[in-house]
Amino acid sequence: MNPEHLRKQLGWTINYKNVILEKLYNLPPLDPEKVIAEYLKYAEFLRPFVIDSSLKIYEAVKEKKNILFEGAQGTLLDLDHGTYPYVTSSNPIAGGACVGAGVGPTTIDRVIGVAKAYTTRVGEGPFPTELNDSVGQLLGDLGAEFGTTTGRRRRCGWFDAVIGRYAVRINGLDCLAIT
Repeated sequence: MNPEHLRKQLGWTINYKNVILEKLYNLPPLDPEKVIAEYLKYAEFLRPFVIDSSLKIYEAVKEKKNILFEGAQGTLLDLDHGTYPYVTSSNPIAGGACVGAGVGPTTIDRVIGVAKAYTTRVGEGPFPTELNDSVGQLLGDLGAEFGTTTGRRRRCGWFDAVIGRYAVRINGLDCLAIT
């Protein structure tokens, strides 16, 4: 939201990327002023939507409103509690909602886990219930199991009650919805 800060940051980045574009890819450089002007327009478009979200949530808590936090990924992808090194770079467990939203843990009074009736994993890592057969293929096809970011096919296997129990413990689940 700060045009001078944006100009400073983008200016440096564009100059750096221009060296790569010109020297490595033999492409014409980007015009820093054009790029900066374009992104300043985006900033103005987004300005009404930028707020101090932790303050907004705090006010809603004080007004005793219902607040829903949604997480993604799974417990075993958690940086601290997952199957390192086959993890993401964040904490997708329930406690991560506090950090991400900027609220204290006493704000959350109920944690609902959501799990598939089968287990999936993108990429490497341990997977004791993996199905390397036509059933695993069918689960992947019917479930459209492809990585959101990478587009890679997810590995599919039977529901794993051991990691399910672990997820209950790590996330402090009150209940679990199986989809």
